[in-house]
Amino acid sequence: MSLLGEDMSVLDGLDEFCEKALAAHGSPSVSVAVAQGNELVFARAYGLADVEAGRAAVPETVYGLASVTKAFTALAVCLAADRGLIDLDAPLSGPYRWPVTPRQLLRHRGGFPAYYDFHYGDAPSPVDPAAYRRQVREPGSEFEYSNHGYAELGRLLEEVTGQPLRDFLREQVAEPLGLASFEFGDAYPGSGPVATRYTPDGRAYPDCRSSHPAAGAGWATAGDIALFARRSAGLLRPETAAALLDGLPITDRLGYGFGRIVQREGGSVISTHGGGMGGIAAMMIDLPDRGLSLAVLGNCTDKATRDAVVRHLMDGLAPEFDPGHLHPITAEARDFALAPGGWAGSVETPDGEIPLHVEVLTEQRAAVRLADLPPVTVPAYSSTKWDLSVYADLQLPTAGALPNSPSFGLELRAEDGGLTGRAVAYKSGDREGLLGPYLVHACRLRPAG
Repeated sequence: MSLLGEDMSVLDGLDEFCEKALAAHGSPSVSVAVAQGNELVFARAYGLADVEAGRAAVPETVYGLASVTKAFTALAVCLAADRGLIDLDAPLSGPYRWPVTPRQLLRHRGGFPAYYDFHYGDAPSPVDPAAYRRQVREPGSEFEYSNHGYAELGRLLEEVTGQPLRDFLREQVAEPLGLASFEFGDAYPGSGPVATRYTPDGRAYPDCRSSHPAAGAGWATAGDIALFARRSAGLLRPETAAALLDGLPITDRLGYGFGRIVQREGGSVISTHGGGMGGIAAMMIDLPDRGLSLAVLGNCTDKATRDAVVRHLMDGLAPEFDPGHLHPITAEARDFALAPGGWAGSVETPDGEIPLHVEVLTEQRAAVRLADLPPVTVPAYSSTKWDLSVYADLQLPTAGALPNSPSFGLELRAEDGGLTGRAVAYKSGDREGLLGPYLVHACRLRPAG
């Protein structure tokens, strides 16, 4: 493999760096690829794709992509738009609280909250996704990263193309781009070697299912992800390709376009998308002004190895790379200003209203009592988005949350004399058990009498 026209000395010590990163963070494997122009020029893998079997990771090993899949779904939507099947700015038909367009969904500005409903095995999910597929704000008003929006785009694609999304992605995206390894589904249906997915403490994941495959059910080698990043815009009309990178701001330095996080700085562009879920840590990076793209794929929920490798590569190739690409944070901490006092109200769930009481204490703490559970006292936070945020080991007693969402969070704004926002049932990581659903519920509190 040759690397032309670019100082790629950062690759000279990559073998040793990756081996040390795997050991330092306890990850099973990592696969790295670089494309230059439209060709793959570097592809290596390190560690074990299957620990129990002692099977080494190789460049041909396929990994789960998690949310890197969104870049594929976004490209498919753009292809359908170029063919006159979708109007990116026409409101969609459907039971929406507010009219929403494909462009808004592509940019995570469709008004839907964060959400996932991962479950395992053949039993049906305990979560009814329709009960949570509700807009919580007017589209276009605020960025919120949501699998709901990309699930809507997947349904739209199937409706306008008359094909299952897997078939459209294979025939209209993967095959024209020469991505032989790419597949789409709960499990990899191809014949190539696949990386087993692991928890941070080394337990293997079974097949994972969700109601939002368009947001996260892709599979590919690192080499094919690097090639996708380099070649994909060539399938589109120039104006549509430009729209991929037309990102509205999500932080001071980053925007979100169509399935891409975009950084514009010093006349250059960096576009990325990461992916993380149970047993997956993925990153796609494109440096269009340099004619380079990269992929770093891992098979552990812990993203530490992925992040270390990406930072090492970007330090040498694009020092202006904002680390926010790895973990976008759209709200900054600020001084806690909510006065001590009691608040009472309820969490609105599909199973009915659940009583809630919050006592804001001194020293930036709060006591939370949910339903008839004993109260717990936890730290309280404020940010540029929320006036009160608390997170506690409390179980929301609903059919959707009880099986695998044992933690509870509140994110509330002070407005109109009350606290309004949301209550979240979730699982904090997978060092015990497997990653579970993330479920958002409306929440309203008034001053306690």
